[in-house]
Amino acid sequence: MNTKQKKKILEKKRTLKVDFYHRLFSIIFQFCLNIKEWILLRYNRLKFKNENFFNQPLITIYTPTFNRAKILKNRAINSVLKQSYKNFEYIIVSDGSTDNTEQIVKSFKDKRIKFFKIKRKIQYKKNIENLWFAGPVRPNNFALKKTKGKWLAKIDDDVVWHKDHLKRSLKYCKKNNLEFMTSASKAIRFKKVVCAKPYKINNCLMGGSNTFFYKSYLKFFKFNIHCWKKSVNRVNDIDLFDRISKVGAKIGYSKKINNFIYPRPKEQTIGFDQLILKKEEYEKKYF
Repeated sequence: MNTKQKKKILEKKRTLKVDFYHRLFSIIFQFCLNIKEWILLRYNRLKFKNENFFNQPLITIYTPTFNRAKILKNRAINSVLKQSYKNFEYIIVSDGSTDNTEQIVKSFKDKRIKFFKIKRKIQYKKNIENLWFAGPVRPNNFALKKTKGKWLAKIDDDVVWHKDHLKRSLKYCKKNNLEFMTSASKAIRFKKVVCAKPYKINNCLMGGSNTFFYKSYLKFFKFNIHCWKKSVNRVNDIDLFDRISKVGAKIGYSKKINNFIYPRPKEQTIGFDQLILKKEEYEKKYF
């Protein structure tokens, strides 16, 4: 990363602000969510206390996507189908894609893959930063309604899993009596391979969001369309982890690398940094 790029990224991050009313709304909204989710967590624990979650359970994998047919095929789908653990269903939700996503997905003659297309609807203040914070919320929540597995696993369309991700995660949860876990990740940023450091939220370590692996009775934790209004933990998946960890779910973090993130074609880095560097291009694509 050259000096100009670094300056651009840092300046943009410094200017990200939340107005008073949005901050106040998010505080009240989060408080209400915390109470509701605290109750539902304990209710569901009792409801499913005799359920066997470890006898070759069905795992539901879900992916939100928008106009990335080629990447979806070459990364996420390819990665999922190579999993050593085979008892899964794979839900792919197209958020109003206008490319050949549907055709590509349906070209895979695998009954475990289930494709859905929803109408694209922007429910956040329209700018590229809020797209990053809240963009996948609607397709993610739609996917959660369709799940049938005893465990849930999230993977974005441009991500690659280790071939044993599901197998490792299930084993780790069984060994440590967990409801929710994440794992370590590797990424390429400006041609350098880096091991992502886990976040520490509510005294719990959070690895890559694409290694979220959790019991299905936690699916009442919906992704929050108002996450962009928060002053901290504004990205939708970090917000989800924040809420799950805050109400006392049994959470673990594995140091084994289960997630690999590469720049998309013709890009240099990943995540919010890349979005800042190509802001105008992304605005044209998404808005």
